[in-house]
Amino acid sequence: MSGETVITRFAPSPTGRLHLGHAASAIRAHDYARERGGRFVLRIEDIDGTRSRPEFVAGILEDLAWLGLRWDLLVFQSERLAKYQAALETLKARGLVYPCFCTRAEIAASASAPQGDAAPVYPGICRDLTVEEVTARAHLAHCWRLDMAKAVAITGALAWHDAIAGAVVADPLAQGDVVLARKDAPASYHLAVTLDDAAQGVTDVVRGVDLFAATDVHRVLQALLGLPVPSYHHHPLVVDAAGRRLAKRDGALSLAEMREGGEDGATLAARVRGGDRLATSW
Repeated sequence: MSGETVITRFAPSPTGRLHLGHAASAIRAHDYARERGGRFVLRIEDIDGTRSRPEFVAGILEDLAWLGLRWDLLVFQSERLAKYQAALETLKARGLVYPCFCTRAEIAASASAPQGDAAPVYPGICRDLTVEEVTARAHLAHCWRLDMAKAVAITGALAWHDAIAGAVVADPLAQGDVVLARKDAPASYHLAVTLDDAAQGVTDVVRGVDLFAATDVHRVLQALLGLPVPSYHHHPLVVDAAGRRLAKRDGALSLAEMREGGEDGATLAARVRGGDRLATSW
């Protein structure tokens, strides 16, 4: 829309310290908004009660400030739990979600082919449980899944736009019946991020290409819930010398460790903006 204020966001989970991959994504989102006179939102995705830590929230703020990034709004997902529940109840009332009692082991065992590092697409084990079967299991831990076939039958064909890929025809059925509310969290990534982007007026989603396919799911939820559709900018991931995505489990240096090692935040940010691959953790 002409004249619309550009709003981007960076949305880390406080489950560990940020590394160079996070920095690159945050800088891209920050700069996209600033270069267009827009606003940059910092959203802390802190609804994973088993892994989120206050010290990691503090670390995120410290790391971004060290890089020279400034945000216009700071929000926490934990303050929006009622919004997630309300959306889930709406989908329940429309018969578009169902409870799933399967364990990860059961789902993995039912997969028809190796999935590599990706989680297997849910095979629909609990999709057709009777009311009596659901009632008998209601006391057991369960998540809530979107019946994707029913959802797509309502939404029809959908598309979205990516800055690099251009017009993308969504293929949400390939993602299967995704989880919208987890056993250990009030909302999944898919539901929370879709609602949050709409509530915070995000016009441009700048994030890693690893979430490209997830956008198909978000597009379905936007259509079902009557939410606006932002533009998407899926950027390449920062990888190490072996071509692996940076991860703490693989020994990727955190920004805090780089700072303690004598790195200057502004200089590092300039190298990231320039695509310089001289940093040792790249």
